[in-house]
Order: sequence, then C-alpha cells, then structure tokens
Amino acid sequence: MFTPDSLMPHAVCWATAPRLIWTMVVTNFITFLSYLTICTTLLFLVRRTGRVIMRDWAWFVVGFALFILACGTTHLLEVITTWVPIFWVDAWTNIVTAVLSATVAVVLIKRVKEIAFGINDYAGRLANTENEKAQMQESLLAAQKLEDWSRMSAVVSHEIKNPLQAIQNLQYLIRASEGVTPQIMELARLAEEEAKRVLTISDSTLSFIRQATRPERIDLYAAADSAKFLLAPLIKEKNIIVEVQSHGDCTVEAFAGETRQVLLNVMRNACEALTQSGKHVTVELTGLASRVNVVITDQGNGIAPEVLPVIFQFGMTTKGARGNGMGLWTVKHILNKHHGDVRVQSSPGEGTRIELSWPRAYKAPHLSLAKA
Repeated sequence: MFTPDSLMPHAVCWATAPRLIWTMVVTNFITFLSYLTICTTLLFLVRRTGRVIMRDWAWFVVGFALFILACGTTHLLEVITTWVPIFWVDAWTNIVTAVLSATVAVVLIKRVKEIAFGINDYAGRLANTENEKAQMQESLLAAQKLEDWSRMSAVVSHEIKNPLQAIQNLQYLIRASEGVTPQIMELARLAEEEAKRVLTISDSTLSFIRQATRPERIDLYAAADSAKFLLAPLIKEKNIIVEVQSHGDCTVEAFAGETRQVLLNVMRNACEALTQSGKHVTVELTGLASRVNVVITDQGNGIAPEVLPVIFQFGMTTKGARGNGMGLWTVKHILNKHHGDVRVQSSPGEGTRIELSWPRAYKAPHLSLAKA
C-alpha cells in the first residue's frame, strides 16, 4: 500500500516546476488532437469505401477509430485535471480505453492470418506488375504488327491484280489458239482457274467478316485435291507422298477462296515439316451430319510442347526466317468465322495431327450494337 508520505504531492510538483506543467499540457493536447485527427480520418475512409470493403472489416475499423479516440481523450483529461480535479472522470475514461484496447487486440489476433494473407497477396501482385507490363507491351506490339501487315496486304492485293488478270487473259488466248493439245489446254484451264482463286484470296485477305460475295456450296475434297495440285512442285522436290481420302459427302456452305486458303496453309505446313524422302502426308475428309471433319497428319519432327499453346498467335512460326507466322493464325480466324474449330496434336519426333471441323451450313457473324 502507498502512504501519503511515499507520494509526491501533485500540486507541490506543479507549483515548483511550471515549465514541466506547461510541457505536459502542450504535449498532451497535441497528442489528443493527433488522435482525434486519426479517428476522423478512419471514419471518413469507412464512409467513402463502404461499397468496397466488407461490412465486418468496416466495423473493425470503426472500433479501432473509437479506441484511438479513447486514447486521445485520456490525454485531454490530463490537460483538464491540471486545473480541474475530475479524477474519477479520468479513471472511467481509462476503463473505457482499456475495454476498447482489449477488444481491438483480441479481434486483431483473430484476424492476423487474414491480414497476413492480404499483405502477401498484395506483395505478390506488386511483384507480378513487371511481368504484366511486359505481357501488355507484347500484346501492343502484336497489335501494331497486325495493323502494319493489314496495310501492307492491302497494297500487295492491289498491285498483284493487274498481273494476275493479264495471266488469265494469256491463258484464255492459249486455250483459244489452234493446234493446242488437250493436255496443254487442260493445264491452261487449271492455271486460269488458279489465277482466279489467287485474286479471290487477295481480295479476302484479313477480311474475315466483310465479304463481297455470298457463300456457296464447296466440295472440300475437290478443294484439298486442288491444293495438292498447287503443292506438286514442293512434293516433287521433297520426294514425299501426299494422299487425299474422303468418306461420305464433303460439301459445305462457305467461301471458295477461304476454304482453299485454309487447306493450302495446313497442307503446305505438313509438307514442309517432312525432312526425309518417302514420308507421308495424309488428308482424310469425313462427312458427318452437321459438319465435315478434315484431318491432316504428317510424319515430320513434330512441334515442341512449349510452342503448342501459342501456335495460333499472330507472328508465331516454327520455321525461323522462312516463316511469317500468319498461316495458322489465318486458319484459326477463318474457321472461327464459319463457327468451326481447329485442333493441333503433336509430339516431338512423332509428327503432327491437325483436325479441322467445318460446319456444313454457314452462319453469318452477328454484330452486336452497343446501347446508347
């Protein structure tokens, strides 16, 4: 127990040390104002972020703000009791402060894991900021590359029209000439037809929605056989075997130039993947009720596993300097426009299998209009 003699009288201490008294008054009052400001700021934040933070977290912040206010009130009473001896009020303020502080401490202990997880999650997101920034920059570069290529293709398409039309006229003159053998006439007819198709492809390049003509009935088997004819020089050079097989009705409603574009891209890739003579490329078409499946398999070296997830991205190529990364990207977009699908299966050293699923009926893309 304390005795009166063991305590220094409060009044005596202040009477003999006025500088100490004013130091305590000023510092306690400044501390009270600081606590009051912190409390007001926390309550303001809760009000402004009420739609974002969870309700229980909002109540926790409010309780913490009241605890801060109670702590500030004890400092304010230190100033008041300097002249007004209301020590019981000061005592009850300390009791309230003790209850609030204990409550906040218990709640904080219960939520320490949740708070730690939130902090670590936020730190992880900050660490990934640079990676996300790099990915965004790559996406922007790919978009810029696509725009540049689109402009370039428009120029090329315009420039090749005149030479191709001249070739068509020359082929017609060859066919109309006297003394031309049937074989030469057939070759001239095929050359004229292929020139016409090149014109169609050049007009529809990267125009997957806007078309100048209506879709028509296309025999995918005939289109694949025609693509094989165009690849004859490559097939002969590599000394490989290309087989085209069909089962059932293989006609679909589509655009002739685009079906040719798809089959030619995929079959050319399969032929170029072969590095040994005598190897096979098989094109198998199967007519089903609602679609035609086209499976192209080759005996090449296959595709690396890390490349498969990005094989359809614009600019992605496995041919090095010989490729431009637009073949499979074009195939994917044309099939998507026709509501079809394309899948690739490949393993290093075991060749590649590409499956095209082409719907029989063509459905025009729907353009949604944003509401004003």
